Amino acid sequence: MRVKLDPHQFIRRIPLAPHQMHARLTRVEDAIVLCHLGLPRIAREDWSLAIDGLVEHPRIISFADLMRYEKISVTSVHQCAGSPLAPCEATQRVCNVTWAGARLADILAQCKLRPSARFVWSTGADYGEFGGVCVEAYVKDLPIDRVNSDVLIAYEMNGGPLAPEHGFPARLVVPGFYGTNSVKWLTRATLASERASGPFTTSWYNDPVEDDTSASGRTVPVWTIAPQSVIVAPAADTIVKTGEAIEVWGWAWADGGVSQVDVSVETGEWQRAQLEQPSERAWQRFTLPWTPIKRGATTLASRAATARGECQPVSGRRNAICSVSVNVT
Repeated sequence: MRVKLDPHQFIRRIPLAPHQMHARLTRVEDAIVLCHLGLPRIAREDWSLAIDGLVEHPRIISFADLMRYEKISVTSVHQCAGSPLAPCEATQRVCNVTWAGARLADILAQCKLRPSARFVWSTGADYGEFGGVCVEAYVKDLPIDRVNSDVLIAYEMNGGPLAPEHGFPARLVVPGFYGTNSVKWLTRATLASERASGPFTTSWYNDPVEDDTSASGRTVPVWTIAPQSVIVAPAADTIVKTGEAIEVWGWAWADGGVSQVDVSVETGEWQRAQLEQPSERAWQRFTLPWTPIKRGATTLASRAATARGECQPVSGRRNAICSVSVNVT
């Protein structure tokens, strides 16, 4: 399906800065927007999803067909992985939204997957040039093992229809994976035994393996969201008073949830913050009471970790620790 792109160019909307992330649920108008190749314009009645590849029963479903499946909602952190041209650059492009749609697993169940199917290739309606490379379509993949969790073909965001820039009329949503994997304007799902071969899965969105001392240059796909946190308050350059108790608070998230957040205040030592329990795939609020005792510029920082032992690094990764400087008077 070839559709009109308007505009036919890279689009990015700068998301909220950490000190603006006060709401638990991010408004649609404040959610991150990244369109690598342009913005497809597709009417509901013209949309269809082809399912092919390693299936016994290939099929094409319309939007009306999609609406007949059970409607499932999931609240999930939605994070941009950052520029694929600068994969180690730290970013905080994140929001927390509620998606609704049909479970991909329910749709695929009617197609009867072949035993050799290991990946789902997801194709969007967008096409064009990115990073000096011309592509026929934006194509990503995900392991078949992920499908049975909470992967959706979503048609709603925060209770309303998707906006065009968020994938109207329907998109893939892979909660817990970076947003690059949640293909917008989804038009095809192909079951395959190997990963997709396009530039968005081979040249871009692959990270070097940490602690790899070999010369092979091994990489891993940018799939699961690494543990990360941001301090919402106090905001940078806030003036706080000595002896006056305040609350340092923010959000933390990771694929599978965060188990611990530590906060560094005046002494530079890490103190354990109070952390709410995970709920769905949403971000988690953390808090730490703090009474400043030393005047002058003070740096605050937060560090999230998972039960699997993953922890935010100091630098060199997209989930590197971000600090906030405040003034104590």
